[in-house]
Amino acid sequence: MKTTTLTRAALAVPMLALGVAAAQPAPTLSPQRMATATYVILDPVIEGNQNLVNADQRRSILEAMKRDSGGALKRRYPQATIAAGPTANAIQVRPVFVAPSALVPWNKLGARLELQMPEGQKYSVSDSFGISVLLRYRAEFVNYMYDQLATRLPR
Repeated sequence: MKTTTLTRAALAVPMLALGVAAAQPAPTLSPQRMATATYVILDPVIEGNQNLVNADQRRSILEAMKRDSGGALKRRYPQATIAAGPTANAIQVRPVFVAPSALVPWNKLGARLELQMPEGQKYSVSDSFGISVLLRYRAEFVNYMYDQLATRLPR
């Protein structure tokens, strides 16, 4: 069974001004904001058992994660900009892959996009995929995985 989670942390950031706390409204993941935002893809992370693949395969997977997560966002939001490096007011996106303990039919592969808004709020969208999906998509699995996650973002 696939599970999808969209979480939101840091709903409001308290500001201390002259010793008095004031709440700043939290920006939202509105479709309009997401559609025209600038995104910076941070270095991807592999969690779980990294020994399922050798160093060359791991490097290839990390490159695909960075490339394909940016591509998925651009396909979801054609007017958005994917910046090559740090940019002021950009939404930072960290692609995460969660490797299972072993490649057996009953284990799941996980994927997550962690978004951090320029104001500091954090959001996460995640999903899990069966090994059969990996076998079906093979070389395009990472692309498929992040396309699926992108569909869970506001539109």
